[in-house]
Amino acid sequence: MNQRPTQKSDRKKRPEWKPRKRTAKAPGNAPVTKEAADMASEKTKKPHPTDMTRAQGVHMDPMNKPVALTQDPHALREPKENNLEIAIGHEVRALRKKLGITIADLASATGISMGMLSKIENGVTSPSLTSLQALASALGVPLTDFFRRYEEPRNAVFVKSGEGIAIERRGTRAGHEYNLLGHIDNNTSGVVVEPYLLTLTEESSSFPAFQHEGMELIYMLEGEVRYRHGDQLFYMQAGDSLFFDADARHGPEELLSFPIRYLSIICYPARG
Repeated sequence: MNQRPTQKSDRKKRPEWKPRKRTAKAPGNAPVTKEAADMASEKTKKPHPTDMTRAQGVHMDPMNKPVALTQDPHALREPKENNLEIAIGHEVRALRKKLGITIADLASATGISMGMLSKIENGVTSPSLTSLQALASALGVPLTDFFRRYEEPRNAVFVKSGEGIAIERRGTRAGHEYNLLGHIDNNTSGVVVEPYLLTLTEESSSFPAFQHEGMELIYMLEGEVRYRHGDQLFYMQAGDSLFFDADARHGPEELLSFPIRYLSIICYPARG
C-alpha cells in the first residue's frame, strides 16, 4: 500500500523574495524638444574646414582650396635645354638692338638666314656652335656672353645659431634685441624680405608701435605677449602666429611672461 506523501515534502521550496531596486528613468526616455536636440547637435558638430579657413582669413574655392594660393611649389621649370635656348635668344636680340642693326644686317654679317636668326632669337631652336661663333664675331662679344642670362645666380644665406647680425631698428629701446637672420640683395622676386629674431627681457621698457609698408608674420617661440594690430589685441604664446598688413599700427602691447622670443618676417616690394 502506497503511502501518500506528506504535505510538507510535496511542496517545492520557493526562492526567497527580495524587494526590487527601483531605477530612475534614463534621461533619453524623456521627450526631447527640437531646441534641445539642435543645441546638442551644435555642441558635438565639428567645424567644417571651410569655416575654419574663413575664420583665419583664407578664401576658399568650391573645391575647398585656397583661392589666392595658386602657386604650385612642386612645379619644375622648363627643362634646361629649353631655358638655355631662350636665354641665348634673348641675349642675341638684346645685343643686336644695342648695336642698332636689323636681322637682315646680322644675317648678312654671319651668313645665317633671316628665318634661322628669327628662330634663334625666339628660343625656338638651339643654334650650333658654329652659328654661335659667327654671332659672337658679328656682335663683337665673347662666346660666353650668350649664356649670361642662363647662369644668373640664385643666392642663399645660412646663419648659424646665435650668429645673426645684431642691429638696432628705428624706434627700438633698451632691452629689445634684434637679430637679422639673413638678407639677399638684387634678388629676382621683386620682394625684399627682412627676417628678424626678437628677444625681449624684463629690462625691456614699453614697446614702441610700428607702422610700415608690406606684410609681416609674427611667430612666437617663447614667452607670452599681448600683441596689437590696429584696434585688435591678440594674446600670443609659444607656437602662435600672426600674419598681418603692416600698414596698420602694430607691436607688443603688454609683455606678460619672460623671456619673450619671436620671429618677425617683414616683406615689401623692392624699390626700383
